[in-house]
Amino acid sequence: MNKFINEVVYSIQPVSTDLITKAFLHLDNLTKPQGSLGRLEEIAAQLYAIGNGSNPRVEPGMVFTCAADHGVARRGTSLYPQEVTRQMVLNFVEGGAAINVLAEAAGLDLSVVDVGVMGEEFSSDSLILNRKVMSGTKDMSVEPAMNMEQCSEAVLAGIDLAESAYNRGFKSLCTGEMGIGNTTAATALFCAFLLEDPVSLSGAGTGLDPDGIIKKAEIIDRTLKLHHAVIDQKNPWNILAVMGGLEIACLTGLIIGGSARRMNIIVDGYISTAAFVCAWNINPLVKDYCFFSHLSAEKGHARIVEMLGVRPVLSMDMRLGEGTGAAMAYFVLKCAADIFNKMATFDTAGVSR
Repeated sequence: MNKFINEVVYSIQPVSTDLITKAFLHLDNLTKPQGSLGRLEEIAAQLYAIGNGSNPRVEPGMVFTCAADHGVARRGTSLYPQEVTRQMVLNFVEGGAAINVLAEAAGLDLSVVDVGVMGEEFSSDSLILNRKVMSGTKDMSVEPAMNMEQCSEAVLAGIDLAESAYNRGFKSLCTGEMGIGNTTAATALFCAFLLEDPVSLSGAGTGLDPDGIIKKAEIIDRTLKLHHAVIDQKNPWNILAVMGGLEIACLTGLIIGGSARRMNIIVDGYISTAAFVCAWNINPLVKDYCFFSHLSAEKGHARIVEMLGVRPVLSMDMRLGEGTGAAMAYFVLKCAADIFNKMATFDTAGVSR
């Protein structure tokens, strides 16, 4: 793997458990019964530790919706044709998608990243960042989706996005994606890393019927058998290259880069969780910096978050992607930070314990 990427990976530091303890001492001294704000207090304590002991800061935040196409989509693993990826990127530019609405409602900036959408680069627009590696991956069920050079370029793009956001003063990164066929790639990655069965994880994606889900699981099974030697070697970079998507690789880099800069990272649903699993296998310390926005309605996500030992912030029966769940969870993180920073203590309020 690229030397610079490795340097960023190994620069990630763990958050201090002592700071978590210190944060709860402060939270327990606020004018409320201990623990009465539940998960909000847990989130506030993690934010405090990520900030290395300074008052939690969540704002400003940025959503990166990374878009790319998948060669395996030509196998019929989605109800929608590949052209929809490009059409949805144009919809993002016009402000007509769910992520546009929710990012604005949450007070988030939004960038749409073309990492590998089929066709030419998009026309210049303030919302679009052109980081195209190639026009979609190859069909992972018959050959590697990417070679290592292409995978590295996509990961580097994500690291660069995190670094650029950090240099512009952003405190929080929200992951988002768009790519017809990407639930197939994500499920293959989950199966490879977590040693799960494709039938148990394969879901409807864009709305497949039961026969379509069976076909999808069969294609994933074929992919796993084709790349079994790579999976057995347990090299996360190689697994990401042969079965990942360009947008998943980019989000893997975003999570790694944001963790190295001690940023708050809000991981969106099913696809973004696959990017987290890749980053986590590369360096487990990224987990210290990640919040999981919501429990996706996509089949298998509940099993996956249980295996990872994480608790999503929200449960809204959502399975859209784009960063929509992350945008909603961002508001919850802002609430947690404000509780920590602005609520009175028993002493300052003159309230009896």
